[in-house]
Amino acid sequence: MELHILEHRLKVASIAKESIQLFTYGLIKLAFLSSKTRCKFFSLTETPEDYTIIVDEEGFLELPSSEHLSVADATWLALNVVSGGGSFSSSQPIGVTKIAKSVIAPLADQNISVFMLSTYQTDFILVRERDLPFVMHTLATEFTILRVVNGETVAADNLGITNGFVKPKLVQRPVIHPLSSPSNMFCVTSLDPDTLPTVATLLMDVMFYSNGVKDSVVGSEDSGHIRFFSFSLIEGYISLVMDVQTQQRFPNNLLFTSASGELWKMVRIGGQPLGFDECGIVAQISEPLAAADIPAYYISTFKFDHALVSSLVALLGYWGDGTFPHCVGEASSYLVTAAFVQHSQKLGGRDLFFSSSCCRQAI
Repeated sequence: MELHILEHRLKVASIAKESIQLFTYGLIKLAFLSSKTRCKFFSLTETPEDYTIIVDEEGFLELPSSEHLSVADATWLALNVVSGGGSFSSSQPIGVTKIAKSVIAPLADQNISVFMLSTYQTDFILVRERDLPFVMHTLATEFTILRVVNGETVAADNLGITNGFVKPKLVQRPVIHPLSSPSNMFCVTSLDPDTLPTVATLLMDVMFYSNGVKDSVVGSEDSGHIRFFSFSLIEGYISLVMDVQTQQRFPNNLLFTSASGELWKMVRIGGQPLGFDECGIVAQISEPLAAADIPAYYISTFKFDHALVSSLVALLGYWGDGTFPHCVGEASSYLVTAAFVQHSQKLGGRDLFFSSSCCRQAI
């Protein structure tokens, strides 16, 4: 397989929800008038706490300087695993669980923090630019590593990291952070960029005015629902993550869906904001899923992380042979989180706490 280092130099930032009006001009330009900018990588995710923005340096210039914009203290690079060559747009999505053993776990073993962004098209692994030499050295035996330069894929230079690099011992990673699961069901979808103007007004309403009257009929966080919406426009491809109630506001036959119309259950990881330095949390979540061959999306945000697990598969427990049994049927949040409890207990981890509070972590 190939590991592509994309040419985008990215910023990760947070906007307070009450301050979003200060940034709507720039965000609308990035989302709906991209031809008027040089931005090629833009993602906006709304959570109950804030808006997380992942944007390249060119797109970042479209946002005003403001005390209400918190920016992570690093420049990030996006990595993308490609099977059989070609760009991410032409490859089959392999899911975060499919790269758990080959990418996520090895980086965690080397104490390299990552920031995940799953989209309809593919999974992006964001690493700090300063960590790239260690990332390449860690993954060189598993992948052919290529860089994208001016749109062309070329062999990546060997950065020569050898001194001080110790092959880690295999470690077990129990789940050590609280898990919670909202009652919403989610879909991961896309639409033809040519149809974007026809739903621009609706998308703006969903993205920036979600606390208005229209959402009051859907439910509130008190009833177990949370606000979560993710819009990504990356190299011309659109990805949308939304709950079923939001999906129903879109015209029929506009959004791309799988033949099964599959829905996803969200699991949120952690009990409080943990910053960007802790390593291994994405691995803690993705490795048990990978062991059971269960697909999942994973979206990191500025404060919290979110895994989306198929609603047709529930994890019942972690057995001594290292496998999970499957059960067909709608997955309840209890069954999903119980799997991680038993996995953690098997590995000797701390007790997990379940609450409606949210979490954050970067792996």
